[in-house]
Formats: sequence, structure tokens, C-alpha cells
Amino acid sequence: MVFGVEGAGVVLRQVEGLEGRGGRVVDFWARDLCREEDLFRAFAERLRFPGYFGWNWDAVVDCLDDLCGDVTGGVGVVGVIHDADSLIDADHLQVFVSVLCQGAARANSHVDLDGEPLYRPAISQHFVFLVKDFDAEEIVGKIQHPDLVVAQDGEFVTVTLDPDVWFS
Repeated sequence: MVFGVEGAGVVLRQVEGLEGRGGRVVDFWARDLCREEDLFRAFAERLRFPGYFGWNWDAVVDCLDDLCGDVTGGVGVVGVIHDADSLIDADHLQVFVSVLCQGAARANSHVDLDGEPLYRPAISQHFVFLVKDFDAEEIVGKIQHPDLVVAQDGEFVTVTLDPDVWFS
């Protein structure tokens, strides 16, 4: 997962590259994600979650792990969250970022949680938060959490699951 500046050329090139290989880009607007119930609705609609979606954070992880080929193009998907400045102070930002990392880690894997081979190939899944006012230190401070590795990398803040917590 990446936080970066809206309009950054490197982000646009990466997104276009995924689309060029048949992957999908799904756009979200932060104004639709400021309350948990609205976020669940937006993700369910835009990513076509199944009817049994449970409308909670664990259900988001499960559904991100099992996106259909229509959503991913059978290749991958990147969720682009525009105007993400308004989410920086949201009470649910840490859990939202962790959930997206969990879902992406599971989708990107060839095995299930028990280590058994999956019936489907790994699907590339990424999320990009685009902000207009990029303050890396503020972003790092807001999303720092014991189960995440958060790093400033030039014009970006990157976030992944801490492998010592999640995969050991």
C-alpha cells in the first residue's frame, strides 16, 4: 500500500502498466469512505462483494481475498483512493489500512491461511491513497501500528504487514 501525491507521474505509470496487462483500476473518493458504514458500502459496490458480505472489517478482508475475475481481469486490481487527505484524521484509518494490507497479502498468495494450495492463482492487489497535501511525517504518525511496517520512501509512504507478526 502506498500514500502519495495526487497526480504523481510514477503512480500514474504503474496504474497504466497494470491496466495495459489486463488488470483493473477501481477508483474511490475519500468523501465516500469517511464513515465505516459508507466505506463498507463503497467497497461492496465498487469491488462487487458477494451478497453474503458481512458489513464488518473481517468481512472486507475475506472479500478482498476472493475478488472475482470481472473485478481483477484475472490479473490484478489497484484501488485508488482520491482526495485521501480527509481520511488522515479518520478514527478508522489504522484499521482500514491494516485491513487493506491483510486483504492484499491474502489475494497475492498462492496458499490459504492453513498453507494449502488455493484453487486460484495469486492475484495482484494494491491500494494507493492519493493526497493533495503530502506530509509524510503526519501520515506515518497516523498509521503507525505494531502489526504494520510503515516507511517513508522519498515522495511516498509505504505500508505492509509486519512479517514477524503476520507470517511467523
